[in-house]
Amino acid sequence: MANRAQHITVTHVGSLVRPPALIEFLEKIDRGEPYDEAAYQKCLRDSIADAVRLQAEAGVEIVSDGEYGKTVNWAFYIHHRLSGLEMRALTPEETHDPAAVIGGRDRQAFPEFYNEYDRRVLRATQVPVRPVVTGALSYRGQAELQRDIANLKAGLATVDARGFLPVVAPASAMPNVKVEYYRDEESFLFALAEALRQEYRAIVEAGLYLQVDDAFLPFMYEKLVPPMTLAQYRKWAEMRIAALNHALEGLPAERTRYHICWGSWNGPHLFDVPLKDIVDLVLQVKVGAYSFEAANPRHEHEWQVWKEAKLQPGQYLVPGVVTHSTNIVEHPELVAERLLRFAGCVGRDHLMAGTDCGFSQSPLAGRVHRTIMWAKLKALAEGARMASQKLWG
Repeated sequence: MANRAQHITVTHVGSLVRPPALIEFLEKIDRGEPYDEAAYQKCLRDSIADAVRLQAEAGVEIVSDGEYGKTVNWAFYIHHRLSGLEMRALTPEETHDPAAVIGGRDRQAFPEFYNEYDRRVLRATQVPVRPVVTGALSYRGQAELQRDIANLKAGLATVDARGFLPVVAPASAMPNVKVEYYRDEESFLFALAEALRQEYRAIVEAGLYLQVDDAFLPFMYEKLVPPMTLAQYRKWAEMRIAALNHALEGLPAERTRYHICWGSWNGPHLFDVPLKDIVDLVLQVKVGAYSFEAANPRHEHEWQVWKEAKLQPGQYLVPGVVTHSTNIVEHPELVAERLLRFAGCVGRDHLMAGTDCGFSQSPLAGRVHRTIMWAKLKALAEGARMASQKLWG
């Protein structure tokens, strides 16, 4: 992940708002309607090529495919790439079971807000389901993964940029899973890690950077605590981090990064776990860079955690200095100010500029308007240039 020159490298978290032409196909796929497969694949290739170009033009140096190839979302795409798994609609009893339903104390505290939010953001056709592990887990998504790799590399061939692909961590792949096959939770998690390892390795072997997304690791705190204590939650998280490290084993750290957020929807987030309570766990993940929310007003003050938390030699911070949750475009001077704070904590040579989270919550729902997204990325790059000028002269 090293900087190529004496400046702060610019990247982002991955998911971009889909263009209108691609959304037309995704809506048909979502509704189970017939569509022209060849036309869809061409639209996907063209959309990714355009997204790569626009990222580079905005000043982003390590770009993604926008996660355009994922027709569910950033995490649950993996359900279609695994065998040994089936999706079942929740029974009436399960709709009241905390283990089956994704949601925590924020929803309990602000029910009126979430009733309105769900109607606006969630798909009207969505039926509550949960993954059920009925057999040995194995990876079967090679064709889709190779398509995503090829589409991103084709786009990269036309610009001066490097590329990364975001994929899901074991803790976030199936947060409401029901396990019927494995003898215990640990056996399930390490089997899942073995399957995900194929995806991780293929991305690195293709010459791309690997980003592992793990929003559910911090988010589950508000769901689990209480009744769990913080200590019990940390043990829950440690097992999942051990599984992730198993999946990462043998991969060069400099080609990998780890992204966390706190669920990252634009809601109250009143019950998020403080970064100080998990930063040591995050740093146990054996990667070269750590991406996290730092422009989010619920967590921006936590930059001070990095005065004490220590990186290993060669590691980077990728703080979010532009947020995905508002259509207000950050001023480049504010972006620079945020970056300089982190440079004061970890040093200029251990810093990259990123975003809080992805700009699109799902293939059909962007968090900000697509035109504003590009303006935010330009502000990110301009702020990084301003900070670099002060740091290197």
